[in-house]
Amino acid sequence: MPDSSSGLPDPESERLAWRLAVDAAGVGAWAWDLATMELRWDERLLELFGLTRETFGGTIEAFNESVHPDDREQVTEALTAAIETCGVYEAEYRIVLPDGELRWIFARGRALPGPDGSAARVLGAAYDTTAAQDGEARVRRVMEAMPSAFFHLDPEWRFTFLNAEARTLLGAVGSDLAGQSMWELFPQALGNHIEDHYRRAAATGTPVTFETYYPAPLDRWYEVHAWPTPDGLSVHFADITDSRKAQAVLDSARARAELLAGVTAVLTETLDTDTAVAELARLVVDARLADWSVVSLVDGGGPEGSGGWKRGLYDVAGWHVDADLRPAVQRYTELRIPALRDQAFLARALAEARPVLIDRDATERIAQVFEPGEARDLYLSLAPESAVIVPVRGRSRTVGVLSLFRSAERQPFSAEDVDVLAEVAGRAGLALDNARLYAEQRDLAAGLQRTLLTAPPQPPGVQIAVRYEPAAEAAQVGGDWYDAFLQRDGATVLAIGDVMGHDTEAAAAMGQLRNLLRGVAVTTSEGPAGVLHLVDEAMQTLLIDTTASAVLARLEDGPEGGTLLRWSNAGHPPPLVGRGGQVTALWPDQPEALLGIHPSLPRSDHGLPLRAGDTVLFYTDGLVERRGRDLDTGVEQLRAAYAELLPEVADLDELCDGLLGRLVPDRPDDDVALVLVRLG
Repeated sequence: MPDSSSGLPDPESERLAWRLAVDAAGVGAWAWDLATMELRWDERLLELFGLTRETFGGTIEAFNESVHPDDREQVTEALTAAIETCGVYEAEYRIVLPDGELRWIFARGRALPGPDGSAARVLGAAYDTTAAQDGEARVRRVMEAMPSAFFHLDPEWRFTFLNAEARTLLGAVGSDLAGQSMWELFPQALGNHIEDHYRRAAATGTPVTFETYYPAPLDRWYEVHAWPTPDGLSVHFADITDSRKAQAVLDSARARAELLAGVTAVLTETLDTDTAVAELARLVVDARLADWSVVSLVDGGGPEGSGGWKRGLYDVAGWHVDADLRPAVQRYTELRIPALRDQAFLARALAEARPVLIDRDATERIAQVFEPGEARDLYLSLAPESAVIVPVRGRSRTVGVLSLFRSAERQPFSAEDVDVLAEVAGRAGLALDNARLYAEQRDLAAGLQRTLLTAPPQPPGVQIAVRYEPAAEAAQVGGDWYDAFLQRDGATVLAIGDVMGHDTEAAAAMGQLRNLLRGVAVTTSEGPAGVLHLVDEAMQTLLIDTTASAVLARLEDGPEGGTLLRWSNAGHPPPLVGRGGQVTALWPDQPEALLGIHPSLPRSDHGLPLRAGDTVLFYTDGLVERRGRDLDTGVEQLRAAYAELLPEVADLDELCDGLLGRLVPDRPDDDVALVLVRLG
């Protein structure tokens, strides 16, 4: 009952309340008299150990018999330490019940001193922790069975737990890392991203995630998750090596596709072989396929006899990732081929038509196939560690060779690298083949055009300049033409025309029509309109199945002296006359039919007296017509450019070039012919 005078519980009530609380918590009490060695347990403790008053011996030996053999030593040590220091005793251990069941007990007590100050007895309490230990054991078993690494660090960065995968990962199989400092065990983790991430997570209380690589023998990539806990930092490692490899394959495929697309785009932007080759030398270095490169072209036959492999082979361009070394590479390309011996790797690549790989010691091995001299010295100064020589194949033959080199700081060329380079060379081969074919066809077209379009005469008092610019497409000679010649009476005849079409048939028809007009004009006294009418009749008679626009003009004596320009226009853009600072377009009053429509259609002459210094421009529609722009607009733009250039450029050839430079695009889709005539 409570003490009514003080309001506090009486001692008996207090003991009862304490006993009820202990019972409710399942706590048993014990006392060990060190003088008599008697060990007394209460009923609750006897129940915990599965014993009775009759079966418990009441001695420390009887207690030890219940303790699991593997835990007896640590329990004895804890009791001994408490007795020797009159201190606290604490232990958690397993016991074996009479029926063989294992249970976990947590015990805590204190050694109390006697009159002499030494320990006289030990009092304590104990309770069952089996449920907690089972839960912890289950968690531990789960953690140990995890296929990924997990460990925990306390606030002092000491390991408190590592599962099996973590021990393997940290290279400590069979070692007990618990209680040891991570930074002392693994100093290589200091000062890098691992330490930065761990310390940031601990300092901010915010989880972090990052990726890291563990070198051989693991050679694996891991995604690391670290999150702070009230008692330290938990760390989980997930192996992402396979996913990274898969991503690397995708990235490599994408990079390879981008590279090949880049090669195709760069090499098809120009149809000039040497320009394309120079771009290829730079491209493979910019793509980090090599530290430096040399590209060669084969402009002759294959290997024939001693040294025959060099026939027609020459280095065109080189490139180095280091701008300071590019002059050395350029000089090397000037000297390399003549200095190589027949045992050269380059000769082998050409003979076998397949890549030749020098995966190591490339400086020494390739230097051995050089004759002594500057080329060899330059090569030694560039000092590559690995090299690969890749033939560049066109449609039917080797058109070039790609030589690539890497320094000792780079990994040697791998089989995958060689495959990529072979594909690059394949793309380049087609592009270079196209460029070569274009050059051949361009030269053929230019030669054909030169035979059809002759140089103009230069009669007294008259200056004549002509130009022909073919379309950008190879061999597209087209139907544009010009002509200038003298008639028997001394008059100067000027002609310009455009046969419909842009192919060899159009070019052939142009040649027929030009020669037909020239023949008619020199054998008749007809004026321009009459000549065009006779040409129409001849075309019908000779079954020349084409149509063409044309302007035929004649410089003749005027009725009152001076020079008269007389012309007839068969559906062609109007000539332009420059006089002083003015330029006038000679538009016809009524458009007249193209040549080849029908000989019965009317033709008319027009006349304009010319003065000294007057300049007349005849041209074809390629100069003024564009997609999306009508003829009138194009003629007006030409008139404005002509008016601007006339006062500035006195020489007719320079005036032709100026007009072409202003009005013709870099890659015209139509050919252009010009005739400029100036009275002296």
